[in-house]
Amino acid sequence: MSVLTDDTSLTDLAASLVPGRFDNPALMRRRRRAEIRFQLYGLAAIAIGLAFLVILFTSIIGNGWTAFFQTSIKLPITFDAQEIDPDGNRSASALAQANYQKLAYTALHKVLGVDPSNRLQRNAANALLSRETDSQLRQMVTADPSLIGQTKSVWVLASGNVDAFEKGRIDRALPQANRQISDQQIAWIDKLTGDGVMQKLFNTGLFTNTASSQPETAGLAVALLGSFYIMLIVMLLSVPLGVAAAIYLEEFAPKNRFTDLIEVNINNLAAVPSIVFGLLGLAVFINFAGLPRSASLVGGLVLTLRTLPTVIIATRASITAVPPSIREAALGVGASKVQTIFHHVLPLSLPGIITGTILGLIQALGETAPLLMIGMVAFVVDIPKSPIDPATALPVQIYMWATEAERGFVEKTAGATIVLLAIIAVMNIVAMILRRRYERKW
Repeated sequence: MSVLTDDTSLTDLAASLVPGRFDNPALMRRRRRAEIRFQLYGLAAIAIGLAFLVILFTSIIGNGWTAFFQTSIKLPITFDAQEIDPDGNRSASALAQANYQKLAYTALHKVLGVDPSNRLQRNAANALLSRETDSQLRQMVTADPSLIGQTKSVWVLASGNVDAFEKGRIDRALPQANRQISDQQIAWIDKLTGDGVMQKLFNTGLFTNTASSQPETAGLAVALLGSFYIMLIVMLLSVPLGVAAAIYLEEFAPKNRFTDLIEVNINNLAAVPSIVFGLLGLAVFINFAGLPRSASLVGGLVLTLRTLPTVIIATRASITAVPPSIREAALGVGASKVQTIFHHVLPLSLPGIITGTILGLIQALGETAPLLMIGMVAFVVDIPKSPIDPATALPVQIYMWATEAERGFVEKTAGATIVLLAIIAVMNIVAMILRRRYERKW
């Protein structure tokens, strides 16, 4: 065996100990090639992942950005008093029962020059307008009865087929028998577009409208408010319960078989399929406790159970990351254990707790299966005023629109997905900002 001297390098020593390992050029070349291949495999994996991510976002954005715009037609609507309120008493029932759709059809016929005696021509022209125009005009008159007797220019929604044609989803080059828009209707659309009375306007109804069977008037108002109620309940319940449980398990609980069993179950619950929590909520909160189906309260309670393990695990990891010297220093100057935890350990672990909490909320926001099990898939047309009112959530609304057969719901599904992804992105950005602001490096 060679003796190490000042002039002997480590490589020479290793070569003397293992002959042929370091002085073999072919072997060294094979090792370098293996390292390069491993790096290429890693780069290829990253490239494939990014490619699929780009394809996913390109598909969602390509199909969904048009949902933020809706084709509308500007018509001079004459709010005929004889049609709306022939008695002139302005009663709520009379205003609600009037045939406002007829007013819109009459205005459209005048703009297009439709012969009132030609039934086929009238029906073709009427198909250019959404069937929800009646509700739009009714809301205007109910809010301002002084409109009765006046003629006012109003932007009314075009039908779903017209909107799809304007957005290029119906090819005008196809034979008339193979498309849902006739040649006569295309001529009228071109005329209205050329006159500037048919335009694609920003679709505020996507955020303010409720559920509808017509894609042009379907909106996310109920889903957004339902998701807000659910997230509020999850935050108010899972954060204090999760943080308290983590503090007890990490700082106060004795180390025995019982606490070991609790810790194992917490870790297992974090991996349980979410639909199991839906079954639990259906059995306990609805069938046993008698809480209303489709209520945000039940959804919040179910998702609280789903989020608790994540919050507990993240909080425990943050508490464990605080150096023991902090505890020892606090105890050394006379602080009690409770004071040490709440005055020193907990504030220093706050960045991790906030990050874990927000990630838990993001996980809850994207859950669908538990909410389907407790009936939040209902067709809700009234905006919920409290967490006990029927509601739905964003992921469930996306699922419901994805199952619709109407062409217009395809872009609605992708548009709602964009809204959900935007909310999740904002929550992730908030988590990163808060973590960087309060993070301590040891």
